[in-house]
Amino acid sequence: MKNRSLPALMLIFALFAAQHIPAQTPSKPQSFRLDTLQLFDSARNRIIPVAYYSPKIQKKKQQLIIFSHGYGANKGGDYLAYSYLTEFLATKGFFVASTQHELPTDSLMPTQGVPQIVRKPFWERGVENILFVINSLRKSHPHVDFTHIALAGHSNGGDMTALFAQKYPEKAGKIITLDNRRVALPRTTKPRIYSLRSSDQAPDEGVVPTLEEQKKFKITITKLPNTIHNNMDDNANAAQRKEIQDFFLRFLKER
Repeated sequence: MKNRSLPALMLIFALFAAQHIPAQTPSKPQSFRLDTLQLFDSARNRIIPVAYYSPKIQKKKQQLIIFSHGYGANKGGDYLAYSYLTEFLATKGFFVASTQHELPTDSLMPTQGVPQIVRKPFWERGVENILFVINSLRKSHPHVDFTHIALAGHSNGGDMTALFAQKYPEKAGKIITLDNRRVALPRTTKPRIYSLRSSDQAPDEGVVPTLEEQKKFKITITKLPNTIHNNMDDNANAAQRKEIQDFFLRFLKER
């Protein structure tokens, strides 16, 4: 039986994309390429907006980074709100896929109740989005290196990233979270775990490994004393942006 709701759904999101994706009008030549598109997961009847940031000069086996944004209350466009980082990584030779996890038709994330219970379905949906994007890229971008995938995310997107590493530890080489606060970082040496922590918001108990666990599993936890939680996206100032960019490069290059 045909899905009669699909044409209407596609129209809604075509209009949504037109309203929320800003036109790219660079004032100078860019050393990266940005492609925005909408993937469709037929198994879940779900559109997944995604932005691909890649080096302008294509090279074989570009390392893949999947980035997940913080919670945006379904307003849209959040997958483009970390351009200081996604664009920077593309200029350094990485292929970055930034995924939009919230759609205007989604339910809002609960603010009451135990987050690890009431928000878990939202994180699980994000995990499936990430997996779908990876599998789609295997078909469309065979030049990308899928043997050393890095997952990264801020806040709620960092929680999705941590949960993905728990469920599919064999699919990622590294995860880098920006101040995830609800989902426990895996206690494991594979994938390698890195986390940048804000100066103003504390994680829930058990989210961040103890000093003993950090040493045992070679986990890197780094406090950013001059960066608050809400300044880890494009709200970051020049100094904050550079610090986060430098840490990402260091983490990604470590073996």
